[in-house]
Amino acid sequence: MHSDQTKERVGLDTVSDVGQPMHRLMTELYPICRSITGDGVRQTLKILGRILPLKIYEVPTGTQVFDWTVPKEWNIRDAYVKKLRGERVIDFQKSNLHVVSYSVPVNRRIPLDELQKHLFSLPNHPDWIPYRTSYYNEDWGFCLSERQRKALTDDIYEVCIESTLKDGNLTYAEYFLQGESEDEVLVSCHICHPSLCNDNLSGVSLSVQLAQHLGHQANRRYSYRFLFIPGTIGSITWLARNENRLNPIRHGLVVTCVGDAGRFTYKKSRRGDAEIDQAAQHVLKHCGHPYIVQEFSPYGYDERQFCSPGFNLPVGCLMRSPHGSFPEYHTSADNLEFVRPEDLQVSFNLYRELIDVLEGNRTYVNLNPKCEPQLGRRGLYGAIGADSHRKFDQMALLWVLNLSDNHHSLLDISIRAEMPFREIKWAAEALEKCGLLQETVLTD
Repeated sequence: MHSDQTKERVGLDTVSDVGQPMHRLMTELYPICRSITGDGVRQTLKILGRILPLKIYEVPTGTQVFDWTVPKEWNIRDAYVKKLRGERVIDFQKSNLHVVSYSVPVNRRIPLDELQKHLFSLPNHPDWIPYRTSYYNEDWGFCLSERQRKALTDDIYEVCIESTLKDGNLTYAEYFLQGESEDEVLVSCHICHPSLCNDNLSGVSLSVQLAQHLGHQANRRYSYRFLFIPGTIGSITWLARNENRLNPIRHGLVVTCVGDAGRFTYKKSRRGDAEIDQAAQHVLKHCGHPYIVQEFSPYGYDERQFCSPGFNLPVGCLMRSPHGSFPEYHTSADNLEFVRPEDLQVSFNLYRELIDVLEGNRTYVNLNPKCEPQLGRRGLYGAIGADSHRKFDQMALLWVLNLSDNHHSLLDISIRAEMPFREIKWAAEALEKCGLLQETVLTD
């Protein structure tokens, strides 16, 4: 089947207005200074709460979560470096990336040579501001463009960071959609970055849009649990607080870096052959867009926590350009111009197609397994179509009949036949309607 036909069927390039509201949500969230704790996270979740009925959790500082401890809460009001005559040369009010996240309070005059030890810039990108953090090491610092740094020539500067680092809470949110089954699909995104769009806000906006989409779907097979959590410590905290509720999780996805124009990337779960791994690879193969598949590694986003050996959950990560692979990563260039509504749209449609595969994957048994049944007199060829460009549908009928032996799911058949899942599903539905198939439970 040609890629242009595939795209038409899969609908990855379908024109709709989903990409625009996703980008508008990012635009509203973009100015907020977020970190792994603090009021920026709460403000973000308050905005998301206007769209989804979130359940928000507050976990106190000092709470033991496996080998980790919930850290102190960090908040910031203002920060700057200014000349003695009053001109701000680094100004938090102009970009929240200017302050190293979790910087402790500072208010003093400092020589330039000492100040330089607390400055971070990118010589290869002289107009970009880097993003840096100091979560678990009490320190302070400023990020600035290389051009700004070279303009610092005074002997003494006034440095001020109006922040607080004290006992408080770690905040995260869940949105749960009940389905026909208690089995769950886990969808997780991180909400701990400040003004960064692809790495952070694109995952948030797509997760919100996907939750809205699923909320309008009738007869959901699975239940869906959406997590909006700070990276690493958020997933560790969630797992520690929900260890006795993990058995229903059948599939999982970490959503990040879905707003750029790069090729799609799927990182497998630790298991490597889970249904979510097979479904993601199958959808990518037929999506009509460039893609790569990565094996699991214990580095990256929160999939490494969900896939830690004590849990080994079937959670993969579906992205466009992976973290660290694009120069804009963790810099001020990861902005609202770097992500585009049309790219968000295509990413959303790929996720939607993947969910459709999970929802539609069934196992059947052929009720007439001795030789091929006569399909023509049952109207199947005529109902599906016999013109030359639709002959693959007839092959779908034959593949479904041949492999519906109680041991192959529709996804298994799609992979074996090298045909889009949707075609196989349509064929199975037609065969079931004619009394040739009966849904059953997959057996080894």
